[in-house]
Amino acid sequence: MKAFIYEKYGGPEVLQLKEVDKPVPNENELLVKVHATSVNRTDCANLRAQPFVMHFVVGFLKPKKQIGGTEFAGVIESVGSNITAFKVGDRVFGFDDQVLSSYAEYLTIDKEKAISKIPPNITFEEAAASIEGAHYAFNGLNKVKLKSGQKTLVNGASGAIGSAFVQLLKEHNVDITAVTETKNLALVKNLGASKVLDFTNSDFTKKQDTYDFIFDAVGKSSFNKCKPILNPGGVYISSELGWMCANLFYAVTTPILGRKKVIFPIPGPIKTSLNYISKLLEAEKFKPVIDTVYPFEQIPEAFQYVEKGMKTGNVVIKIQ
Repeated sequence: MKAFIYEKYGGPEVLQLKEVDKPVPNENELLVKVHATSVNRTDCANLRAQPFVMHFVVGFLKPKKQIGGTEFAGVIESVGSNITAFKVGDRVFGFDDQVLSSYAEYLTIDKEKAISKIPPNITFEEAAASIEGAHYAFNGLNKVKLKSGQKTLVNGASGAIGSAFVQLLKEHNVDITAVTETKNLALVKNLGASKVLDFTNSDFTKKQDTYDFIFDAVGKSSFNKCKPILNPGGVYISSELGWMCANLFYAVTTPILGRKKVIFPIPGPIKTSLNYISKLLEAEKFKPVIDTVYPFEQIPEAFQYVEKGMKTGNVVIKIQ
């Protein structure tokens, strides 16, 4: 089978398209013919092993798994003898931030991993774009108690995580202010934002409006900048560690020292996120935003585009 491999950490240039052995599932695994995958922030972090802490996750000196990819959608080709929840021909999708090796025509996945049947109303491309961003957004929201009518702000509302934040917040009947760039104002408004701000011509931290929760989906602001526009008891949550890992420090100190605090959204089990996302997809209450669909052979080009930091929603790879 064909697969993209990387034998060392680096940029898109280290990716090589090669012919490799088709994986053989054991009694607890599924063999999946991959139809679509994605290139997301997690994949970029895995490819470069950056920040440095990623070395402890994906391999200290070199990649433990040489075929990259964390998200997939496809069709089950065979099932292990210990598996009863799935059968040959099922359309399935899944995610593992520690690498699933989905940049290949086939992959194997253990039955205990985060895998689910694709709702009938969802395409392979949509399924492959549904989990990573929504997983991190869900794990930001489940760290707080949202009440109807509260004021929230999402910074970076047109990215994979940000666009998921906006849609998931709609389920809580809160007021949503979304920050994005000019070209995506209408898109974000349609996703459910009550108000949209264009970061190219104004700084949301300088506005007079205040919020109960600020979700920094791109990690490009900071608690210190956002603190003046947080209401007493307000919460700042970022998708990044912050400069010098400041968000980890603030997550420990602000609940003790101040009325406004930082919560660091340590992700919970991916299975829990996937079950929640699957239900929303089937009920048509969540739809992933897709920027571009690249053919399999152009995965390096997809990485180059994603690393520019200008994508809208998700970048999908069509394999079959």
